[in-house]
Amino acid sequence: MTVITRFAPSPTGNLHVGNIRAALHNWLWARKSGGQFLLRLDDTDLERSRPEYAEGIKADLTWLGLRWDGEERQSDRFALYEDRFDALRASGHVYPAYETQQELELRRKVLLGRGLPPVYDRAALSLTPDRIAAYEAEGRKPHWRFRLDHDQPIAWTDLIRGEQRFDPKLLSDPVIRRADGSWLYMLPSVIDDIAMGVTHVLRGEDHVSNTATQIQMFTALGAALPQFAHEALLTGSEGKLSKRLGSLGVAHFREAGLEPAAIASLLARLGSSMPIEPFVDMQPLIDSFDFAHFGRAPARFDEAELATLNQKIVHLLPYGAVADRLPRGMDEAAWEAIRPNLETVAGAGEWWRIVTGPIEPPAPAEEDRDFLLLAHAALQESSFDATVWRSLTDRLKAETGRKGKTLFQPLRRALTGLDHGPDMGHLLPLIGKAEALKRLSL
Repeated sequence: MTVITRFAPSPTGNLHVGNIRAALHNWLWARKSGGQFLLRLDDTDLERSRPEYAEGIKADLTWLGLRWDGEERQSDRFALYEDRFDALRASGHVYPAYETQQELELRRKVLLGRGLPPVYDRAALSLTPDRIAAYEAEGRKPHWRFRLDHDQPIAWTDLIRGEQRFDPKLLSDPVIRRADGSWLYMLPSVIDDIAMGVTHVLRGEDHVSNTATQIQMFTALGAALPQFAHEALLTGSEGKLSKRLGSLGVAHFREAGLEPAAIASLLARLGSSMPIEPFVDMQPLIDSFDFAHFGRAPARFDEAELATLNQKIVHLLPYGAVADRLPRGMDEAAWEAIRPNLETVAGAGEWWRIVTGPIEPPAPAEEDRDFLLLAHAALQESSFDATVWRSLTDRLKAETGRKGKTLFQPLRRALTGLDHGPDMGHLLPLIGKAEALKRLSL
C-alpha cells in the first residue's frame, strides 16, 4: 500500500501555527513511508475563499520546505459531489430538513435546559407531504442531513488516541448541504479522501467527533476506511488555548527572522516524547517521526523556546545556506566569525556594519587614553595577519601589565563601539589595518 496523506486547508485566511504543525506531520509521515503528500484546497465556501489566500498557503508551504506531490481544489469537483450525493439520496442515506436556524437553536436551548444532550431529533423524517408542500409554499428550501445508522456502533483504533467508540444515537445527523445548495465540510471531505486514495487522515483532536460521523459516510459510499490519527491541540506557553496562536503564521515567523528549520524542529516533536533538538536537515525529523511518540496531553507552544532553537540553528548554518541573505561583501570567513553572536541571520547586517564602518565608539576613559595611543603605535608596527589580535594584546600586556578586562575591553570598545561581540581574533582581520588604526586614533 502506498501511503497517501493530505493537508486540506480552507483558503479563507492565512495558515497559523496549528495548521503548519498539521501540514508538517502529514508531510513527515508521507516522506518516512515513501508515500505521497497531497495538498487539497477546501474552497467550497465560495463567498469566503480568496485566490490570494490560496496562493499564500502554497507560498507558506514552499517556504517551510513542505513540497506537495499533487494538488486539488474542491471548487473543481462539484460534479463529483453531486453524483455521490444523488447516490446517497437514492439509498436513503441523506434526507431533507426544513427547520430554520432559529427553530433549531430554540430546540437546542430547550434540550440543554432539560439537562439533555442537544441531539437533533430527526423531526424532518416524519414530515408529511402536506407539511413539506406548506414549507415549499412559504419559500423554504431544505438543507440536507446525512442519516446516521443508529444500529451500527462507531469504532476505530486511532493511531494516537487508541480505541475510540461512539454511540451514533448520541450524535446529531450532520448537515452536509445548505439550503442554497452549497456544501459543508463533512461529505466533500470524505468523497475526496476516497477519490484521492488517502490512506491516513492526521488532524487535530477537535475533529474526533467529525471522524465518528464521517466513518459512516465512508461505509455508505462503499469505501474502505483510512487510518485516523488525532493529535492534541497546541496551547500557549501558559498552558491554555490561546487566541494568539491563531495569529501566529509564516508572515510573523519570517518578520521575526526565524528559520524554517527552527519551526520544523520545534513543531515536528512538540507534544511527543522525543527531545526537541535543532536540526538544519529535515531527514532526522523524517526518520524519527512516529505516531507512537505522541500522547494526549496538550502540546505547549512557546515562542521563547522557538527563538532559542532558532539561535542554535543559525549557529549551525554553513555559509552556502545563507550567502544570498548576507550583506554585500560578507564572505565565508566573516560569516564564521560573526555567526556565534547571531540570533537570526538578519542580524549579520548590523555586525557587518560594525566591521565595515563607520562607527561612533564612546569616548575612552581618561585612564585608557594613553593605553589606546600605545595600541595604535603597536598595531602600526605589527604585521597584519590572522594572529594580529594575539600578537597585539601580548605586546600590550607585556608593556603595560594590563590583563583581563582592563586589557581587552578598551580595545574592543574602540574598535567596535561595543563591550561585547564576536571573538576579536576573528573580527580584527575583517576590520582591516587601515580602518583599525583609524578607530584607535584619538
